[in-house]
Amino acid sequence: MKLFVGLDVSLEKTATCVISEHGKIVREAQAASEPEALARWIGDLEGTIAVVGLEAGPLSQWLHRGMTEAGLSVVLMETRQVKGALKAMPIKTDRRDAEGIARLLHLGWFRPVHCKSVSAQEVRALLSARKAVQQGFITLELSLRGLLRNFGLKVGAISRGRFEHRIRELTVDNP
Repeated sequence: MKLFVGLDVSLEKTATCVISEHGKIVREAQAASEPEALARWIGDLEGTIAVVGLEAGPLSQWLHRGMTEAGLSVVLMETRQVKGALKAMPIKTDRRDAEGIARLLHLGWFRPVHCKSVSAQEVRALLSARKAVQQGFITLELSLRGLLRNFGLKVGAISRGRFEHRIRELTVDNP
């Protein structure tokens, strides 16, 4: 029997729903949001896993990679499309969302999303961290300029390497 597994991922727990090829709910549960725990839970099911689906989100690429390495057929589903399909449900719970995802898999009403490679994720994380540090420096510099301006101390246009020296120069006689 073919099984379609829908996962609604949260930080700590993932709601799971398994639907048979005939559209009947076979099993529902919660598991830890860890690739090993989910792969183990899915591996205990009786039947052939057609596909495991989860909505693209913060943990989804990590879970996708881990479950794929465990030999499961996993698909990331386009977030806006899943949200649009699930918003028609009158009662919104993690359990119901997992069921809705499983039903979308069963019916084939989803658009898969590409899962980025680990190296691409690492480069993106590095660039995001760099941008955050740069924005922090810029915000701090602008704050210092504004604070000093209240006392008539004008930093002026200077290079980034001379900023600290200029601040110390302006405040040398002002405790």
